[in-house]
Amino acid sequence: MPPLILASTSVYRCELLARLRLPFTVVQPDVDETTLAGEPPSERAQRLAKAKSQIIAQRHPDAWVIGSDQVAQCADAMLDKPGSSEQAHAQLRAASGRELRFHTALCLSNVSSTACWQVLDLTRVQCRVLTDAEIGRYITADQPLDCAGSFKAEGLGISLFDHIRSDDPTALIGLPLIALCHLLRQAGFNVP
Repeated sequence: MPPLILASTSVYRCELLARLRLPFTVVQPDVDETTLAGEPPSERAQRLAKAKSQIIAQRHPDAWVIGSDQVAQCADAMLDKPGSSEQAHAQLRAASGRELRFHTALCLSNVSSTACWQVLDLTRVQCRVLTDAEIGRYITADQPLDCAGSFKAEGLGISLFDHIRSDDPTALIGLPLIALCHLLRQAGFNVP
């Protein structure tokens, strides 16, 4: 079996990929994640997933490299990782009672075979109306400062939603495993 590399240091993506019980290593991709002028959220996610995958694939030509990126969107605004409790509170206040879209892109690359397969998942989340007290309790409890849009759906963040619409529930956490399994089987991996 060829080496499998996850081009991400995200603990959430590592935990998801570990579910597949395939041996893999983690390599941090050094990619500039600045949004390009006029770039839609879905295109940003796809561009960054591909860049992460291909930069590591160039360094490891025999490996299959997984790149993934997620961009959260509320109306016309992109919601990055908040980085602070104050910014998380502002994001959640803006999301209260609104629909959010999470664009999660996946890229599997192998330089030796010139393969570069991409998938984009769109997850729609309806946030319920939130009070400032609920937002404060959530931020204190879940510390979602490293999550796009300030949500941890795999944690207490699920209590903030009215509903989720998605073809792949793992995409909301950051790595669409259903699509990844399909791509890995194409690449010759036995899953399961």
